[in-house]
Amino acid sequence: MTQAITVEESRELDDKTINKIGIPSLVLMERAGLKIYENMLANPDLDLSNVLILAGTGNNGGDGLVVARLLATHGYKVSILTVGNPDHASADHKAQARICDYYQIPKVFMDANFDKFTTLVDSLFGSGLSRNVGGDYATVIDKANASAAKIHAVDIPSGLNGDTGEEMGTAIKATSTSTIAYPKVGMLKEQAKPYTGTIYVDDIGIYRGNTFENE
Repeated sequence: MTQAITVEESRELDDKTINKIGIPSLVLMERAGLKIYENMLANPDLDLSNVLILAGTGNNGGDGLVVARLLATHGYKVSILTVGNPDHASADHKAQARICDYYQIPKVFMDANFDKFTTLVDSLFGSGLSRNVGGDYATVIDKANASAAKIHAVDIPSGLNGDTGEEMGTAIKATSTSTIAYPKVGMLKEQAKPYTGTIYVDDIGIYRGNTFENE
């Protein structure tokens, strides 16, 4: 049986890995991005000839930016759409955005035609989303779902509740999902299947068990 964790457990494990054990969050982000990139390469359902990264301004979006850079540096055509206010982005997201700027990865905007892309990478929200999706995020999710492109989600399809598996206003319907460390319990519920697609579980060095028992 697949081991799964709640959203709160995921948050606690991240915090302990970074702040107690001392693995820097940027290191974990790099590991996550590499695993996601490898999952995408291995997935026969994805056409990577023209990829668009849908990046929120948190660390989930930062994971997506790592994927953008890896695609670009390995010769794939990739563009980035950032949703949300970049001035309010997390520190790690800003670091990855600067790297993408160094590699001159093209940027697109809300009016982009998603149908011209073969694969969309959903890195808008992580599993910690606590309210219904609205505004530009809802617009982008609905536009992504209506497009001809396949969608690969980062950690959890954006808009899907990590504990209940229910849609929160609207949610990405992914072809496949790279979930970080452990699946979230909601992702394994029957109602979540149309949203998650094929699930890859990516070990990036975050572990339950004895590591966290010695407080």
